[in-house]
Amino acid sequence: MKFIDLKDKDLAELHKILKDKKSELFELRLKLKTMQLTNPSQIAIVRKDIARINTAISAKKDNK
Repeated sequence: MKFIDLKDKDLAELHKILKDKKSELFELRLKLKTMQLTNPSQIAIVRKDIARINTAISAKKDNK
C-alpha cells in the first residue's frame, strides 16, 4: 500500500483501514507464535502499512 493511495481517502475510511491492518497484525503475530507463519516478513510489511496510514491520518488532521 502506497501513501499516494491513502492521501485521497477520507478520515473515516482511513480509520477503517487502520483497524483492519491492526487486526491483521494481531493475527500474524498469533500465527508466528504458534509456528504457522511461513513468511515472517509479512509482519514488517503490515507494520509499515500501519505507519503509512497513521501518517495519512495526521496529515489530514493538520490540513483541517
